[in-house]
Amino acid sequence: MPRTRRALFTLPLAAACLLTACSASSAEGREEEERTPPLAAYFESFYGTEGSEAEQQAKYEEQNKRTEELVARCMSEQGFEYTPNTASSSVSFSSGEEWNPDSREWVSQYGYGMVKSPGSENAEEAPTEEYVDPNADLVASLSESEQVAYQEALSGPAPSEEDMAAMEDGSYEWDWTKNGCYGQAQHEVAGDDPTQADEFKGLMEEISTFYEGQSSWPGVAEADAAWSSCMSEAGHGGFAAQSDAQNSLNEELNKIYESMDPEGEVDQAAIDALGKEEVELALADLDCREETDYRAKAEDAAFEQEQRFVDDHKTELDALKAAAEQRS
Repeated sequence: MPRTRRALFTLPLAAACLLTACSASSAEGREEEERTPPLAAYFESFYGTEGSEAEQQAKYEEQNKRTEELVARCMSEQGFEYTPNTASSSVSFSSGEEWNPDSREWVSQYGYGMVKSPGSENAEEAPTEEYVDPNADLVASLSESEQVAYQEALSGPAPSEEDMAAMEDGSYEWDWTKNGCYGQAQHEVAGDDPTQADEFKGLMEEISTFYEGQSSWPGVAEADAAWSSCMSEAGHGGFAAQSDAQNSLNEELNKIYESMDPEGEVDQAAIDALGKEEVELALADLDCREETDYRAKAEDAAFEQEQRFVDDHKTELDALKAAAEQRS
């Protein structure tokens, strides 16, 4: 089987969303309004996510087509046949309308949307189009040694033990020059990622450090403290920050999947039990967010801190934005 190829684009930096959505509400009854976090516009430029869903889809399809054509040319130059694979050139987007973690009805059904989420009930029933690799028959017709040579030409040599260890601990750095025709094609289409450039390394590290300290931001810490006290009174103590509640369930869910039997079967009874626990905890969380006006207070604090960061790093952020826009 061919090795899984690395995605064409780097996913955006997890910009640490303190809140479950980007609208604001408060006990004082202020109207909901969409507010763009101060760093959001920069992230959109860094990672090329501007535009409507249709525009992003069209852009993705065009880039995928160009990449596949370049891969075919590269493979031909190395003496191999390769049929451009555009069957998987779609990317799905969500309007977000089906995701409503501030609705009691929604939370009562899905909790945090971990064990069960909108659409998941019908996912197994929905017919799916079987994926067909246009190069599968060709690869199958090759000898074992020829298959190895083909795959190395296509996507580079298999990861070493050191590479695998680095992938596990998160220190692995992808090098397009070591990833065969795909690496070369992806680099030609997407260009160098400015967020990985030495010039902006310091800025990216500062952004990461900035978000790592979000729990101690003025206003956020106070909002978390009030929420935590409310949760304790509701019988769900032990959470210092609002995000800890969902994270605790995520850890339990991971443990269940990590303990799957050799056949890949998961303990469904444990999953179902966790699903009930999830709904109970999420409802208590929702109650305490509403009682303490958590989201509005935390959002205000986050916006203030992000704006301060933008003001203090505007020159560097603008330079990275310009580099990213030039790339695209």
